[in-house]
Amino acid sequence: MTSLGSLPLRDDLRGRSPYGAPVIDVPVRLNVNENAFDVPADVTAALQQRIAEVSATLNRYPDREFTELRRLLAGYLNDVLRGEGAASAPGTIASAAQAGASGPIVPDMIWAANGSNEVLFHILQAYGGPGRSALGFGPSYSMHPLITQSTGSEWIEVPRGADFSITAQSAVEAVRAHAPDVVFVCTPNNPTGNSTPLDVIEAIYDATDGVVIVDEAYAEFAGADFRTALSLLPGRPRLVVSRTMSKAFAFAGARVGYAAAAPELVDGLRLVRMPYHLSSLTQAAAEAALAHPDSLLAGVEELSRQRDRMVAGLRGFGFDVVQSDANFVLFRGVADPSLLWTQLVEKGVLIRDVGIAGCLRANAGTDEETTAFLDALADILSTPPDTLGRSPQ
Repeated sequence: MTSLGSLPLRDDLRGRSPYGAPVIDVPVRLNVNENAFDVPADVTAALQQRIAEVSATLNRYPDREFTELRRLLAGYLNDVLRGEGAASAPGTIASAAQAGASGPIVPDMIWAANGSNEVLFHILQAYGGPGRSALGFGPSYSMHPLITQSTGSEWIEVPRGADFSITAQSAVEAVRAHAPDVVFVCTPNNPTGNSTPLDVIEAIYDATDGVVIVDEAYAEFAGADFRTALSLLPGRPRLVVSRTMSKAFAFAGARVGYAAAAPELVDGLRLVRMPYHLSSLTQAAAEAALAHPDSLLAGVEELSRQRDRMVAGLRGFGFDVVQSDANFVLFRGVADPSLLWTQLVEKGVLIRDVGIAGCLRANAGTDEETTAFLDALADILSTPPDTLGRSPQ
C-alpha cells in the first residue's frame, strides 16, 4: 500500500491496515472460507437466462427496493425455520421461488446489499456512528471492528472464554458494564467455528437497549443441534440476523448478503444506503440462484464431511481442534504458526494465520484438497525434530 503522506486522511484511520487475506497462486487454497464447489450447471443456465432478460433494460436504474429478491430471501428463511437446523441437508429446502414468503419472515423484514459486510456497514451507519459504540466478543470476525471504526463508532472487544465460548453471565456483565449501542454475536463464530446458544443471545438482548446483530454467515454448515436466531425475531425490534450467499450458496463472486429484522429497523437502513445500491445484474443473479436452493446447497453436506475429516486428521497429529459448526476449523497447539503456514505454502497449500497465538485456520475443500492438506501436514510433521510447527534445526 502506498504511503498516504500528508493527505488529509481522517486521524482515526491513520496507521490502520486494510482488510485482506494473502493472495498466493498455489494449487490448494483453504484460507478464505470459500465454497470449494463450482456453481451447478442448472444454476448457471438459470443465471444466463435471467441476466439476458435484464440486460436490455440496463439503461434504467434497478428496482431500488429489490422487491422480488426480498420476497425470495424471505421464502428461503422461512424454509430454514421450518427445517429447524436441517437446512444444510440436500432436499430439505423447498424452492424459494415457489414458497414465496409464507411464514413469520415477510419481505418487509429483509434487507440485502453487496455482501454481508455492506449490510453490517448499513446497520452501523444507521445505529452506530460518532459518539456511539459497538461491542463484540473476541476473537471473532475481523471486519466487525473495522466496520465499526469506519463509521466513527467506538469498538469494544470483550474476550471469549478459554474455549472461545460466550456464557450468558459473562456477556450480560459486559453489556451492562459498557452499555454499547450495538452488540455483535457471530455464530457460528469466525474464526473459531463454535456456536452460541439462543439463551445467551436472548440474555444479551434483554441486557441492552441497543441493536443486537447475530452474524450467521456460516449457519448452513451447522449441525442438527444448531438453532438459528431467526426464531427470536418476533417481539424483538432491535434484533438483526445477518446471513450471506457467499458461503453455503457458493456465490461469493456475486456479492450478496442479507439480513432479517423488524420492518421499522429496516426502514432505518434506507436512510444510509446509497441510491440503487443493488444493481439489476446482482438482483437478477441472486433471484436465479434462489430459485435453485437445493442445487446450490448440495455441496454443503460434502463440505461438512470434509471439515469433519480435517478435524479427525488434525487431532490425529496431536492438535487441539475447536468443535466447528462452520466450513472451517481452527486448530491449536501450533508452536510456530507463521513457520507452519510458510511450510504449507511451500507444499502448495494455503491456509490462514488469523493472529491467534498457537493457532491456524483451514477451511473445508474438496476431497482432493483435504487429502493434499493432510498429506502436506504429515510430511512436515514427520521431518525431525517432530515438533509441531517447528522447522528442523
